[in-house]
This record gives sequence, structure tokens and C-alpha cells, in this order.
Amino acid sequence: MARYDRINTTIEPRSLSAAGANAEITIDDRLSTDEHPLLDPASASVIFQHTPDSSSLEGSNEHATGTPFSSSINLLNTILGTGLLAMPAAVASVGLLTGIVVILLSALASGLGLYFLSRCAARTEGRSASFFAISKLTWPSLAVFFDLAIAIKCFGVAVSYLIIIGDLMPHVCAYITHDPILLDRRFWITVLMASAILPLSFLRKLDSLKYTSIVALVAVVYLCAIIVYHFFVPEDAINTTAPPQVELVTFSSVFFRRLPVFIFAFTCHQNMFSVYNELKDNSQPQVNQVIQISIGSAWAAYEAIGILGYLTFGKNVLSNIITEYPQSGFVAGGRLAIVILVVFSYPLQAHPCRASLDKILAWSSPETRNRKVPPPPSAFKYFIVTTCILVASYLIAITVTELDVVLAFVGSTGSTTISFILPGIFYYKLHQDDPWDRHKITAVCLATYGLMVMCICLTFNIVGLFR
Repeated sequence: MARYDRINTTIEPRSLSAAGANAEITIDDRLSTDEHPLLDPASASVIFQHTPDSSSLEGSNEHATGTPFSSSINLLNTILGTGLLAMPAAVASVGLLTGIVVILLSALASGLGLYFLSRCAARTEGRSASFFAISKLTWPSLAVFFDLAIAIKCFGVAVSYLIIIGDLMPHVCAYITHDPILLDRRFWITVLMASAILPLSFLRKLDSLKYTSIVALVAVVYLCAIIVYHFFVPEDAINTTAPPQVELVTFSSVFFRRLPVFIFAFTCHQNMFSVYNELKDNSQPQVNQVIQISIGSAWAAYEAIGILGYLTFGKNVLSNIITEYPQSGFVAGGRLAIVILVVFSYPLQAHPCRASLDKILAWSSPETRNRKVPPPPSAFKYFIVTTCILVASYLIAITVTELDVVLAFVGSTGSTTISFILPGIFYYKLHQDDPWDRHKITAVCLATYGLMVMCICLTFNIVGLFR
């Protein structure tokens, strides 16, 4: 079948006085109902749009510059963050064989969530897909709460990145100097926030971060090199002659407190809609390719780091694997690489956090509350929201050093909601009148799994607070 191009014909104001001074008639033929299910592919729709409101950054084809490679890099960089450092300890809590299986299942479940979100995005208008837009098509009254959950989750992860900077940079400098200023965590959080994180966070498109994301992924390769090297040269990593204690399978209540780490490690769903909007060709096969590359690469990295890190240090491995290794130039370089990774990963959390906050602010306005797609933020609003995110995360990071408990709650609530619950229930709601098929059944199972994980893991984390 032939694919018809979009035809835009501008009609002079005198020819169409009812449409306003600057009106456009857009004749839009689509090839399949998957891309625009509410439109008969055999017919044409005529949409009157006022020119000043009709072009948004994510809603216009001319701004779609993403490729499968750049989109995969950005999603992969979103995935590979603090989960890398905690994966060996997570594997230690369940045993080697169990850990290998749980990492694989977490990757598959995360990939399913991304797939269902992309199918839901195809039901939105143009290139304005977002959690808010999908909520308007499913449960409009709950849209603001969905975006609030996303904003809180992304903000919490962004804060954890700043804390990692404050924890690792003094160790990097300690290899070179003992200047008290350079060993102050607050100094490095301030410097890197002002010099790198701030300008990157003001970029409007994720595709603009594709080059910084490549640099950040080099840091992942460096971390893998450290872990592989010290696995084969254990005498340089372990200051004891006792062999590491490794268990193939173990099960205890700790498993339910560590399970959110596996889920949290693969969470990148907050950026799925931005990737969908920015892809030049956002057909389902192209989106599937992005999902497969990003999730597959992350799975390989997590398996390698989790297995080798656990085999090197055994069941007593610390929650931050990079702190286990002795001070050396090689290890100091690895710590610096992790700092670079989180510096370039921070904007990938600030972007969806800002987008969700913008949707919440749009919902609070009576003029935009009932619109399926809220208007893009003004330059002033964009600046204010971004500044608030940066300042708030900075103030928390310089005053708080331990966020383990907070991140456990974020992982068991925000990550499960974004990764499993919302993709499943959104897909089901949009297809509730369709016959039951394997996609619909899988979506319901994914949402049910997410609800179970949230309830169980949240309960164990709450109980753990009082022990």
C-alpha cells in the first residue's frame, strides 16, 4: 500500500474568515490505524489549527531528529546509573544463579513495559505523547497523580546522582592531593552542578544529549574493565587470604528489600515518550529496535558487573562496588568515570521531571485542564521549572549523605508504577473493547505483577525501618 504524505495548505484569511487570521487546513492520510487509530486510513481529516499554537517542540515533525542509534544511546544512559554500583550486592542477596535469572526477568519485564508504552503513544495526536496525554485518553481525572509519581521518582534519582558525585570526587582527589577544599563533597557538588549539569539540564531535547550519552557510556566500559581486571587479579582487590563466600541460591526477607534494586536498575520508562516523539521514523518496528538495543545492552552490562563483582568479594560485598577496591590510579580513574556518568545522566532525569511538572501546572490551569495535549511551556516557565529542580536537588544533596532508605521506597513505588503498572493498565484501557489476545493478557499480567511487587516490597521496607 502506498503511504501518503501529509499535505499542509494554508488558506488566506479572506477565504476562511471563520477560522481566524492565521488558520491552516491539514489533510492527513495515515497508513495504519496503529499510528492514528481514531482516523479511518481511507479517509482524510481536516483539522483547523491556529498557527501560533500548532507547533510545539515535541509535536512537530520538523523537530523529529532522533535516530534508532541516538535514541538507544539515550535510553541506555538513562538505564545505566546507580544500579550498576549496587548490582553485585543485589546478586549477593539472592545468590549467583538466582541473581542471573532475576536480572534477566527484570530486563524482559522492563522491555515489555516500554513496548506497551510505545503502543499507547501511537494513540496520541502527532508527536505529543506523554504520560499526561495517555492519561487523558484513559483516566483523565488521575492524570495529575500519574505525572506527580513520575516527577518524584525522577527527582529522587537526580538527587542520588549528586550524592554519588559528593561521595566519589573526594576519593578521586585523595589519590592526588589532601587539600581540605578538594576533599569537601559540597565543593564538588557545587562545581559540577554549575559547570556541567546546569547547562545540560536546560537543553530542550533528549536527542541533543546523544554525544554526552556516548561519553557517559564509556564510563560504563571503564567500570566493567575495573571489575573484570580485579576478578582475574584478586590479590590487588582483596586484602585478605580468605576466599570469597559465594552462594548459588539463597532466599530470605532481604530478597524483597533488594528486589526494587533490580527493577530500579532497568527503569527508563520516563523517557520513552520523549524518544518516541523525537524519532524521525517512530513506527513500531523502529521503536522496537530502540527497546531491544537499549534493554539488551543494559542486561549484558548488569549481568557482567553483578556476577564478577559478586564472585570477587562474595556475599559481604558492599552496596557500592567501586568503594571496595584499593586506592590506585586505575581505580581513581574508574571513580572519575562514574562521576562523569552521573553528571551526564542527571539531565536525563531532569528532562522527564520537568515535563511532568509542566503537565501538573497545566492541569492546575482551568484554560488547559481539559485539553488532550497541553501547550508547550513558555521560555520563562521552562526556565523557572528547570531552575527549581536544580536548586532543590542541590540543596538536598549537600545536606543529606544517606539516601538508601529513600531510594528503596522510590524503587518499590515509583519504578514499579512507571515500569509495570502504568504501561499495563494504559494498554488495557485503550484496548478494553477489543477481543482478548496475547498482548492484552500480557499487559494485565504485567500490571498485576507491578502491584504485587509494590505491595510486598513496600511492606518489607516499612518493616525494615523499625528493626
